[in-house]
Amino acid sequence: MAAYEYLAMCNAGRKTRGVQEADSARQVRQWLRERNLIALQVKPARGQQDRSGTTLTSGQSLSPAKLALLTRQLATLVQAALPLEEVLAAVAAQCSKRAQQSMMLAIRARVLEGHDLARAMAEYPRAFASMYRATVAAGERAGHLAQVLMQLADYTEARHAARQQLQLAMLYPSILLLAAFGIVGFLLSFVVPDVVKVFIDSGQQLPLLTRGLIATSDFARDYGLLLLLTLASGVASLRLALRKPALALRWHRMQLILPVVGRVIQASNSTRFVSTLAILGHSGVPLVDALEISAEVVANQQIRIRMKDVARAVREGSGLTRALEQSGDFPPMMLYMIASGERSGELDSMLERAAHQQQTQLSHGIAMLVGLFEPAMLVFMGASVLVIVLAILMPILNLNQLIT
Repeated sequence: MAAYEYLAMCNAGRKTRGVQEADSARQVRQWLRERNLIALQVKPARGQQDRSGTTLTSGQSLSPAKLALLTRQLATLVQAALPLEEVLAAVAAQCSKRAQQSMMLAIRARVLEGHDLARAMAEYPRAFASMYRATVAAGERAGHLAQVLMQLADYTEARHAARQQLQLAMLYPSILLLAAFGIVGFLLSFVVPDVVKVFIDSGQQLPLLTRGLIATSDFARDYGLLLLLTLASGVASLRLALRKPALALRWHRMQLILPVVGRVIQASNSTRFVSTLAILGHSGVPLVDALEISAEVVANQQIRIRMKDVARAVREGSGLTRALEQSGDFPPMMLYMIASGERSGELDSMLERAAHQQQTQLSHGIAMLVGLFEPAMLVFMGASVLVIVLAILMPILNLNQLIT
């Protein structure tokens, strides 16, 4: 049985879309006729095979929040000892979007054909990352799929919560930044020229600060839009250029040498690596395979290369702590905890503790940076307005002195 997407029309002329499981497209059309619907289009769901045997892969992706919810639903139903095909059908019925429902029914069809769940998920790599699929595969092999899915649900929810916390923390500073540039730009483009025009017509020698403000105002008024377009095209060109592996690697290397941002990027990537390694270890994935998979989830390409070197060193017989220490991306406390886990035989638990501790420190550091950014924006706004006011008041004071 496979999943088919259909487009049908009722007698009143209203069109409807949906997904239906059937043995063939003809059976779907028959099912539609029984419901007084006219089949306009019936095709295999993405990820299924058409009659020629060609796989219709999908670029469907899932947001962290939706992936966490889906994983939690899978874990809860599997833990209730329901058959996997019923679990997938129930989760598909709960999907609010047709594309996600089609994806889950396509995965269910693969499972009914005899494929493993991880292998069925592999047809949707944008929705289920390699770490996710490897963890599910390890749970299926060990017969502990419910526990593994619960761990994955906790992991995805924790990552989503951390990302959401960072986004919320950056929301207010971003608004302040936009407001600061917006207010200064408005003053320079519309207010300052009208005010300063009075002093220019008087013919008196203007102070240096006022002349500088006039030049800045003229530049913002004449070239402000061009400057914004240039910045936008520069950002777009940079994003296109970063698609080239060599330039992207150079850009990621440059990020790591930045004074404060570099340390934050290094800490966040090392935390992601260790937390992924911990959950893979808990799921029964061999250490070398877990290291290679964990390296793929690292965002910074320079650190990813070093993590692949760590996996290669461990494969060649080196200890994990020594290989991580040689990479230079992990703080001493984290290395000490990992070394303690290696000696005591509780590596997975110590990896989880080390990742949690590093994540806590990283959250505190980001919160401190954001806390410093907010008053800095307020000082910038105040200083900008003060400069504008002084540039306007100084000619007025000079004019009063000339009159007296």
